[in-house]
Amino acid sequence: VRLAAPGTMSPRRGHPIFAALYDPLGAPLERRVLAERRAALVADLEGDVLEVGAGTGASLAHYRRARRVVASEPDPAMRARIAPKARAASVPVEIEDAAGEALPYPDARFDAVVFMCALCSVGDPARALAEARRVLRPAGRLVVLEHVRGTGSLGAWQDRLTPLWRRLVAGCHPNRDTVAAVEAAGFRFLSLEVFDPFPRWVLTRPLIAGVASAEPG
Repeated sequence: VRLAAPGTMSPRRGHPIFAALYDPLGAPLERRVLAERRAALVADLEGDVLEVGAGTGASLAHYRRARRVVASEPDPAMRARIAPKARAASVPVEIEDAAGEALPYPDARFDAVVFMCALCSVGDPARALAEARRVLRPAGRLVVLEHVRGTGSLGAWQDRLTPLWRRLVAGCHPNRDTVAAVEAAGFRFLSLEVFDPFPRWVLTRPLIAGVASAEPG
């Protein structure tokens, strides 16, 4: 595990209560739904991998073949919970504090960029995806596991409740059309699964799991 050197992390306001509750409240969903899909998406990634908005590090246990994983999380309260999972990971992990909209890495630095439950809460998803494309090598892959805007009445309710929801849930936007945003950033999906594991009353659904390329088809 490598942490950024003391003094290099910029101070940011965190969400300590949200961070403390994130793993306990999400444990049932992680066991039943997300862990299997995380593993399917990242286990075979090779080379240098950047995970943007790594949260509490829930994905780190599923990397198997990466040369190294840079787990970047700007929220200090979330980032503080990554270290134990990084130490237990099967691959080398470096913990950074970079925000998705301003990645401090050179062009074409990574073989894969991963967003897992992160694009819902970045301030500017278009800019974050543009940054992801910039730091990806030409044959690199974008990996996403995100909840997205629903259709019909679900989508309408998501639009109505987003202003309140994002204030209550650490900036989360339940109404983002992430598939369209990924494609607008110049990526082409190689695989895409849309699934809905939740009851009808859950606001943050459906979910997508996908792998995309910036190379033309």
